[in-house]
Amino acid sequence: MGGSSSLQVVMVGLEGTGKTTLLYRLKFGQYTSSIPTIGFNRETVEAPIVEGKSKGMSFIIWDIGGKDNMRPLWKSYLRSADGVLFVVDSSDREGAEEARMELMRLVHTQSLHCVLPIVVVANKQDLPDAMSLQEVSKVMGVPELQAASHPCRLMPACAVTGEGLPEAMDTMYEMVNKWKKSKGKNR
Repeated sequence: MGGSSSLQVVMVGLEGTGKTTLLYRLKFGQYTSSIPTIGFNRETVEAPIVEGKSKGMSFIIWDIGGKDNMRPLWKSYLRSADGVLFVVDSSDREGAEEARMELMRLVHTQSLHCVLPIVVVANKQDLPDAMSLQEVSKVMGVPELQAASHPCRLMPACAVTGEGLPEAMDTMYEMVNKWKKSKGKNR
């Protein structure tokens, strides 16, 4: 696990949701075309691009491939993680139910003593056929997770333009800090 000035974040989601584009937008501050991830990418992202409370933080982001054969491995990356970015393609209505099932599977594989904060990133909000945030929230089961006291927030984003990414990372930082404080109290 990283030191106090860095957070380990696992980024998952179905194939083609824009995880790698998001990672390299955060890393380089510009759009970088990518190919589907076979395995994982790991990058340290400095947070000067983030102007909120997380400014000056480093995020060590593990971008895990979203193909069917990679999904069973997602849980193994959670052991040393501080938080999870679950990336959803807001324009993929057909894949929404599958994305929800994978999110719920991920939530249920976590130990009862280690319920990591999750930021659901509603990516591709720039596309004309993108679902609204309310639709994404409902289809992904965010209200149910929150009602069950699971730390979960939904954030809109566009990995291509970078819109919403600083806010998503700031939200991750705030949620992890709150989670770490509550975890310390429960020991």
